[in-house]
Amino acid sequence: MSGMERTTDEWQRIDVEHHLHPFTDPRYFDKKAPLIVTRADGMHVWDSSGRQILDGMAGLWCVNVGYGRKELIEAANRQMSTLAYYNVFFQSATPPQIELSRLLAEVTPEGLDHIFFANSGSEANDTIIRMVRHFWEVQGQPDKHVFIGRKLGYHGSTVAATSLGGMQNMHAMGRSLLPGFEHIMHPHWYLEGGDMDPDEFGLKAARALEDKILELGADNVAAFIGEPIQGAGGVIDAPRTYWPEIERICRKYDVLLVVDEVICGFGRTGEWFGCQTYGVMPDLMPMAKGLSSGYLPIAAVAYNERVHKVLKDGGLFSHGYTYSGHPVACAVAIANIDLIRRDKLVERVRDDVGPYFHDRLKAAVGDHPLVGEVRGKGLLAGVQLVKDRDSRTLFDTADNVAMRVRDLCLERGLIMRAVGQSMVASPALIVKRAQIDEMADILADSLNAAAREFGMA
Repeated sequence: MSGMERTTDEWQRIDVEHHLHPFTDPRYFDKKAPLIVTRADGMHVWDSSGRQILDGMAGLWCVNVGYGRKELIEAANRQMSTLAYYNVFFQSATPPQIELSRLLAEVTPEGLDHIFFANSGSEANDTIIRMVRHFWEVQGQPDKHVFIGRKLGYHGSTVAATSLGGMQNMHAMGRSLLPGFEHIMHPHWYLEGGDMDPDEFGLKAARALEDKILELGADNVAAFIGEPIQGAGGVIDAPRTYWPEIERICRKYDVLLVVDEVICGFGRTGEWFGCQTYGVMPDLMPMAKGLSSGYLPIAAVAYNERVHKVLKDGGLFSHGYTYSGHPVACAVAIANIDLIRRDKLVERVRDDVGPYFHDRLKAAVGDHPLVGEVRGKGLLAGVQLVKDRDSRTLFDTADNVAMRVRDLCLERGLIMRAVGQSMVASPALIVKRAQIDEMADILADSLNAAAREFGMA
């Protein structure tokens, strides 16, 4: 039986019987069936019942250019017909991998001219760990191996990437926190800043890095890693003083600065990369998701000349993946970058739909009794849910208020994501103002319904 001949009930039964879903309690499906998504186009997906749903998350923060783009589909078909696969081990290369390397050197911040390819953000960040530790070992500083990340930071879900991140529930599963990884406070002013001015709090949060470096000893600290905006942490957007102070501290103590652009890269914040939005220059920069707009798995690490010179003199680089620089994935990424440039999508986010998105969300839900804060940049937004606005009191975790709002949005035809006690959104860069209006209206209606359910209407 072909897939198109199955009923929704059959798909759901087979899925639950055979598929372990990421980041899901399997008991969830004892009460609720999985959503079966069968096709997509533009800003919408369709489920197996034929219902059209506005995708406010661009897949998983990744379908930057929207669904069904023929330019990317045709690029994959052409490359697959010519050279479906060859590796870049054994001193080999392929034209798409070479061309994409050159293209990434053009669009990344000046100085990040060297590229290593992987297949996911997790793999890119595993590469960061090995590359940075090798960098210091080659220079006779093997003790300089500790990475400092942030609480609620997310850098992937392999064991190594889990350790880089600061998600306690991930650390707890299987004792996944490896030695050599430390975490400092995250810079969420609304929940952590108290009565402090945002700029003052930004400096305080950044100086937690200096305190940790001094505690560990600078000779033991290899790198600091952070997302420009902490996506899976709830779209935590640091005050403007934060990133310049982080960079100053890294330079002062000769700690490499890694800016994780897996979510923020390729136009989402209104610049090509989030580090440009915040005026900070990384030494190394992992990227994925928007690199191919999610059409095929591909990731990369860009790094500067200082790192390159050391790696060049460091002997054998014993690291890589079977699908590093996969020619079809690279061809799709090239077509994706060309499309972003051709349609001026980065500028569109910066000058038009990004500001409109935040203005419209604030107008629709900023004063809602369940909302304490609307935050983010460009086409990244977080809506903080609160039990009491005046005291910034959160709901009890057991209330699952964000999950309930998420479900209410889905019932009304909108995909948003629940993260902790926040609702988050990251629509494709092609989103229209009318679709932003629809998102804002559905979210407001869903919040009204949740308020009635929680006795706050």
